[in-house]
Amino acid sequence: MTGMPESSAPAVLPRILSGMQPTSDSLHLGNYLGALVNWVKLQDEFDAYYFVADLHALTVPTEPAVLRQRTRVTAAQFLAGGVDPKRSAVFCQSHVTEHAELGWVMNCLTGDGEARRMTQFKDKVAKGQNANVGLLTYPMLMAADILMYDAAYVPVGEDQRQHLEITRDLAERFNSRFGATLVVPDAYIVKGSAKIMDLQDPTAKMSKTGSSPKGLIDLMEDPARIAKNIRSAVTDTDGEVRYDPDTKPGVSNLLVIHSVLSGTPVDKLVATFAGRGYGDLKKEVADVVVERLTPFQERMRELLDDPAELDRILADGADRAREVARATMARVRDAAGLLPSAR
Repeated sequence: MTGMPESSAPAVLPRILSGMQPTSDSLHLGNYLGALVNWVKLQDEFDAYYFVADLHALTVPTEPAVLRQRTRVTAAQFLAGGVDPKRSAVFCQSHVTEHAELGWVMNCLTGDGEARRMTQFKDKVAKGQNANVGLLTYPMLMAADILMYDAAYVPVGEDQRQHLEITRDLAERFNSRFGATLVVPDAYIVKGSAKIMDLQDPTAKMSKTGSSPKGLIDLMEDPARIAKNIRSAVTDTDGEVRYDPDTKPGVSNLLVIHSVLSGTPVDKLVATFAGRGYGDLKKEVADVVVERLTPFQERMRELLDDPAELDRILADGADRAREVARATMARVRDAAGLLPSAR
């Protein structure tokens, strides 16, 4: 740190944690620009822990071989996107069994009505997902994921604050009952975080489950298919390239995609496309997306072609995560009155 003597101990970075589920064959551009790009930047400011939430994925029936492959793909995409395993712990949730143990403790602090009122549970059931008990207790396991690592912050979009509230409530409830044991995390709102919309329904967020194939930009999609999806993106009829998310959501979405990937401010892009049509905008957006994803896809293939090395990286990340998790669970067990295991 500037101005400090050389003999001073290095500053301890605050810890941050985030994860993604392996519930599809690939992440999409919304995951990449809305989360993964920010994860890479956060490595400079935080002691970062990034995990593949494979236990959460079990709430949706999936063939075992498919889940294993999707888990490796998701981890490889974290790395291909720029997450550095030498700086950040990259691991699978299921490799740190303390997640499930702390999840059970959180279940025992949660009322049945409280769990059933969670928006995510109600929304997924309304959309026809099987209402298994795992889906009902999903937020409690999510709380355990966060609280396990004494995370000071959890990166969330402005529309995701509710997901953190149950975590804070449960941490405070545990501490009130058993004494100060768990760190109560704060939301880390990423400034300028991009919200990428569905190409066919630009009023809805790009989603693994809610978007049609034409509405998504799959990170591992063939470049020709990516360009085709962008060319067929829904816009409007007035023909003017202008940023106005309320009245021109499709055009605005394309401008945001271009801006985040190219680094060009939206207002400069609007000036560049003055007097030009949507065809020119779509062609340039497609070129920018393909150019950015080409090295990503190449790195992704390298990682998947060497599964042993990928598994080694995940094992190293789990070792690092497990060291913190064991310490947390020792505190939790002691506070809650669980006997220590005999040695």
